[in-house]
Amino acid sequence: MIRKLKRRFIRIAVIALSVAMVLVTGIVNLVNWLSVRAELQGTAEFLAESSQADMKAGLGLRLKGKSKHTRNLISQSSWFGAYVSPGGEVQLYDLEEAVDPDEEAAAVLVGQAVSAGRDSGFLPDYLYIVQYQKSGGRTVTLLNVETSMAAVRSLALISAAACLGGIALACLIMTLASRKAIAPTLRNMEQQKRFITDASHELKTPLTVISTNMELLQMESPGNQWVASTQKQAAMMRRLVDELVYLSRMEEEGAPLRMETLSLGALLRETAEPFEAMAEFSGRELTVRADDTVKITGDRASVQRLISVLCDNAMKYAAGDGAVIAEAKAEGRYALLTVSNEVAEPLTREQCDQLFHRFYRADASRSKDKRSGFGIGLAIASAIIEKHGAAISARMADDGRLVFTCRFARAADR
Repeated sequence: MIRKLKRRFIRIAVIALSVAMVLVTGIVNLVNWLSVRAELQGTAEFLAESSQADMKAGLGLRLKGKSKHTRNLISQSSWFGAYVSPGGEVQLYDLEEAVDPDEEAAAVLVGQAVSAGRDSGFLPDYLYIVQYQKSGGRTVTLLNVETSMAAVRSLALISAAACLGGIALACLIMTLASRKAIAPTLRNMEQQKRFITDASHELKTPLTVISTNMELLQMESPGNQWVASTQKQAAMMRRLVDELVYLSRMEEEGAPLRMETLSLGALLRETAEPFEAMAEFSGRELTVRADDTVKITGDRASVQRLISVLCDNAMKYAAGDGAVIAEAKAEGRYALLTVSNEVAEPLTREQCDQLFHRFYRADASRSKDKRSGFGIGLAIASAIIEKHGAAISARMADDGRLVFTCRFARAADR
């Protein structure tokens, strides 16, 4: 329970922080990209609107009145232009303003921009703008954006690395601080467990006195129905106390377990044997399928208690004369223990999840008036499973059977 609570706290905290960091990183990079793109688009449009006949003079005149940032941006730009006649002939101009391409490479770039069929767009390392002239020709302005795009990519990589590093650091901090963060909850849980254990021990003495007195009364008044009823209720109360104490101890963080390598199949066959007579008596059939080669590491008494709880639960709540199936098998690196039974009414997914809560009964058919038990057997099974680092689940199969599945890590064969 404590490990599960810690994992849940860490998971929620890390997911919340990760979402926030990813969102901030994404917004920063998006805003940066939109800003850089707007600057590049504005620069390319400015260059495209300049006079082709006297580009340098026109540029100087048009730069007057612009901000210092704009003048520096345009003066440091690498660009060139071209006129494409209606016949497809390419006439380059201001190629000296460009750093990289020669005439052949520049002509190829112009051809790619024209064939794209768009007024503006991006080519590898270039932003182009195409303008249509009254003569039927087109002017193409190409601005080198390699440096700007490299800066955008660098910011994206740095921010992504910082985001991942922050998430990893958050995981480490949350893991180290999780125990302290959930300390108040742990104290409440421990106090609750101590209360249950102490109260259970205190109840044992009066229950023993009641049972003894009832036995004496039964000897003096044989066949007295009130005495018999009181004895029955006292016995049930004693069983409830014992189960609460067992559950409380099993949920303790330092509960002692004697771990050893066990054959899950052999243990299932041995523990389920008494239930075969119970099944025959109630007109049902108990089928056991056990693979003795499937090994797990666990506490023998606890695993036997787990199997008993699941088999007893299946026998009690199986519909009509429906068959109960218990199986131990291997599935990859896991060992599976499954117990299934037919039910009168299918359970919802939420009901299946709640079956492992204390005193929970899914419907009226599981009420104490109709079935013996206290509704904490599956809670005990869940506590045993958690102590073994395994997982337990309940689900409705397609054939209408309620299936309980315990997934253990397989032990290495020796």
